Amino acid sequence: MRATTIGYGAFLLVALAVPMLGIYPVLAMQLLCFAMFACAFNLLLGFAGMLSFGHAAFFGFASYVTSWLITAQHWNTLESILAGVVVAALMGLVIGAIAIRRQGIYFAMITLALGQLVYFLCLQAPFTGGENGIQSVSRGSLLGLVSLRPDINMYYFVLAVFVAVFLFIRRIVHSPYGQVLKAIRENEPRAISLGYEVNRYKLLAFVLSAAIAGLAGSLKALTLSLASLTDVLQSTSGEVILMTLLGGTGTFFGPVLGAFTVVGLQNVLADRVGSWVTVIIGVIFVACVLLFRRGIVGELLAWQQRRKGR
Repeated sequence: MRATTIGYGAFLLVALAVPMLGIYPVLAMQLLCFAMFACAFNLLLGFAGMLSFGHAAFFGFASYVTSWLITAQHWNTLESILAGVVVAALMGLVIGAIAIRRQGIYFAMITLALGQLVYFLCLQAPFTGGENGIQSVSRGSLLGLVSLRPDINMYYFVLAVFVAVFLFIRRIVHSPYGQVLKAIRENEPRAISLGYEVNRYKLLAFVLSAAIAGLAGSLKALTLSLASLTDVLQSTSGEVILMTLLGGTGTFFGPVLGAFTVVGLQNVLADRVGSWVTVIIGVIFVACVLLFRRGIVGELLAWQQRRKGR
């Protein structure tokens, strides 16, 4: 516990010092947005045991909603972000209500199909701009007091939201509700036999995960001043699965490390090796699955437990 607290404190100190370390703020914000997305997905997969192949639907559609409200309806920043989160949560409620009736691969295939449906909706709907997306999205300000146009201000805003989301997820997992989720993940028939209405617990987990994913998508749209089809592509759903598995499912910091690794490699290697970056990340993923089945953080925690046992 003490080592974990020290690790979180060190991460927070480094995150606060990012602008002074010469790291490009937009890249740092992008890392935090994808880390938030991965944490949302980990809440569903790592703690509830539900594998979704269509989570990009919530991430991308929320970015479209927020961007459209800012550019076309001239809403302020906080209202637009909140609207994106609410729409993502409602979409999660609808998709989740359909998907949780099945388990395993059937659940995954339903989320994949519905995620593709959202992609085609974004491609054809007039308010999304089609293949051009929504561009020149203004960051606006916080309550008219702090402008978010400077990268530094926007970075600290995204960091504050990320920390709040991270603590919120920890609180959920350590609550009685989170313990029931773990029980459902480990043995759903036994949880049913104990009297728990598992579908209700699973649906709430799905909605919470969708809402947090939508929040990450809305912040990413503000960070890059752009909402595009890339955010709702099936490949984005695949990337968040890769981030979570690479870092370690069922851990708190694993998805964050996985997101930093994948997005960092994409940005560092893209200019040097071009499309080969996908192959390199794929090789890293295969190596991780073969050598670190619990993920990087998961293996470190397991090693720590074995050391304590001795």
